[in-house]
Amino acid sequence: MKVPSISVEDYLEKIYELESAYGLARIQEIAELLGVTASSVTKMVQRLDRDGLVRYERYRGVHMTERGRQLGRAYEERHQQLAAFLRLLGVDDEQVIYGDVEGIEHHVSPQTMRAIARLAAFLQASPHCLQALRAFPYPKQDGLSTGQTP
Repeated sequence: MKVPSISVEDYLEKIYELESAYGLARIQEIAELLGVTASSVTKMVQRLDRDGLVRYERYRGVHMTERGRQLGRAYEERHQQLAAFLRLLGVDDEQVIYGDVEGIEHHVSPQTMRAIARLAAFLQASPHCLQALRAFPYPKQDGLSTGQTP
């Protein structure tokens, strides 16, 4: 299978969330989560069905295949890991976290995700290092320390 597009990743992630919560995903719910029209969702779900990632029956909803579920779970986990990492670094505005994760998640390599997960695990296991990081001053625009944290 070729590398999924950003759009396919987003659809599989949202379908996975809905199926995990409700047992199936409905076209209208997917559309609302993604901010697209129901007809756009229907077209994509039909494509995902042809690709063997979901099973779609008109008026009955969408169910993920095992392969689709594996991908959806991986995309959801990546999203959650990035959000947790940003919180760990001290980003506390959930809208900022959401926007940043949406911007990062489709462009980060598996190698970089492993490095982020490793750093997050290290910081969680080393509270003194996490405290030192959070107390460390943010640089000014010109790269010089302001001595302040936001």
